[in-house]
Amino acid sequence: MRALVLEKKGELALREIALPLDVGPDDVRIAIHTVGVCGSDVHYYTHGAIGSYVVRAPMVLGHEASGTIVEIGANVRTLKVGDRVCMEPGVPNLSSRATKLGIYNVDPDVSFWATPPVHGILAPQAVHPAAFTYKLPDNVSFAEGAMVEPFAIGMQAAARARIVPGDVAVVVGCGPIGIMIALAALAGGCSKVVISDFSAPKLEIAARYPGIVPVNIGEQSLVDAVAEATDNWGADIVFEASGSPKAFANLFDVVRPGGAVVLVGLPVELVALNVPAAISKEVRIETVFRYANIFDRALQLIASGKVDLNPLITGTYSFDDSIEAFERAAAGKPEDVKLQILISSEKG
Repeated sequence: MRALVLEKKGELALREIALPLDVGPDDVRIAIHTVGVCGSDVHYYTHGAIGSYVVRAPMVLGHEASGTIVEIGANVRTLKVGDRVCMEPGVPNLSSRATKLGIYNVDPDVSFWATPPVHGILAPQAVHPAAFTYKLPDNVSFAEGAMVEPFAIGMQAAARARIVPGDVAVVVGCGPIGIMIALAALAGGCSKVVISDFSAPKLEIAARYPGIVPVNIGEQSLVDAVAEATDNWGADIVFEASGSPKAFANLFDVVRPGGAVVLVGLPVELVALNVPAAISKEVRIETVFRYANIFDRALQLIASGKVDLNPLITGTYSFDDSIEAFERAAAGKPEDVKLQILISSEKG
């Protein structure tokens, strides 16, 4: 099949490549419709690695996807040919201790699309286990279906935060994941979410959602903004979603005593945490790595109409223009939140 292949760091090609399409008894084959361009895809393109995951051979990119089932395995009963679906890209070892504990997202044996050495799905078709394939409700578009994967990270963060209705939250970083965390936090019961960034265009997009309060930290101190929003008490929850080492410096200055800090953004280098400040406030620290047992709930929340992710799609490209889409994503335009690539022209 023709696919978008990361040949090596900084080099992309749209070319033919052999990909497995044999459908096992518990699998489905999917005609891919829409694929989102994720920050991790872009990081592999620009840096060739994320931590210990290193691109050592040509790899197909893409893991945020939706499409239509064109073939089902003999044992599949919950899906049928013609169903519109989205796919959870990480498949764990179902017999692993992590999976049995319900934390399959941290299973060392997980096979995750577009994570070396596993190929992604920026190609016309893919085969996937039916157990990790979800039917889209009629009112959920292919574009929204391809947003379920990143929104699931926001949902995981909100779940880890243990939100109490009425909580005030802060999200550091107004990228795609940051905004989705803010939306998940509001859906989970937060009364308002302060979101910070240097990017005025991204903050403007976030501010369109009721309950999200934007703070441009190039113009205003986040500490002062949170103090004003909480009568000098501090936020109940602080989500770090930027991954910037500089962002960790004042996390414990904006969280209230006894509050929670949830680390979502993945720094590319080691960072220092102010442990004495965390201890003096007895702050609970949580971490997020992908998601587990939450994909279907993320889809249900989108389908309910309580979360509208369409305003976050700021650019759509054809499959033939995939390289251009990645070049734009790598450029990091301040007005861009989520770019998507259409593999198929099917409507829906």
